[in-house]
Amino acid sequence: MTDTITAAQIPGYAPGTYAIDTSHSTVSFSVRHVVAKVRGVIEHIEGTIVLADDPAASTVEATVDPATINTRNADRDAHLRSGDFFATDEHPQWTFRSTGARLVGGEYVVDGVIQIRGVEREISLALEVGGFGTDPFGNRRVGATASFVISRDEYGISFNQTLETGGLMLGDEVKVEVEISAIQQ
Repeated sequence: MTDTITAAQIPGYAPGTYAIDTSHSTVSFSVRHVVAKVRGVIEHIEGTIVLADDPAASTVEATVDPATINTRNADRDAHLRSGDFFATDEHPQWTFRSTGARLVGGEYVVDGVIQIRGVEREISLALEVGGFGTDPFGNRRVGATASFVISRDEYGISFNQTLETGGLMLGDEVKVEVEISAIQQ
């Protein structure tokens, strides 16, 4: 069941235009690798959030630089930048553009279009509003965490290897969490 989002439901809600603070925002992910999960971050995200008087009419546009991937292993990171995975020379940016926001069973959902490796797909992000506040320098901020799951194969990232035991080295499902801090302009 989808409900209407109202500003009164979001404590401290402050309409306006906010720029994503690149130094306080990250994209992290995890994917199964053999018998455990590999985690990493994409260190550069930028964009704009426009919070409307009607929260459901708010918009988000964000760009991620996949070349800034960091899994704490330089060789793996170089392989992830290659054509086997992200092809960062040909696809230096990933983008997200929201198309709507809604409340489902008391949880916030942001719908939009994500583009990875030149492939666009509609996606829904679970959104947790961290809140609104003013930092020590007088900047009005909003914080939020968005999470979603994607299939690597749907974006043309199908590199894999068969294991000696018959399974595959990498899982298809990638869990993504985006931690955002944005400053009102």
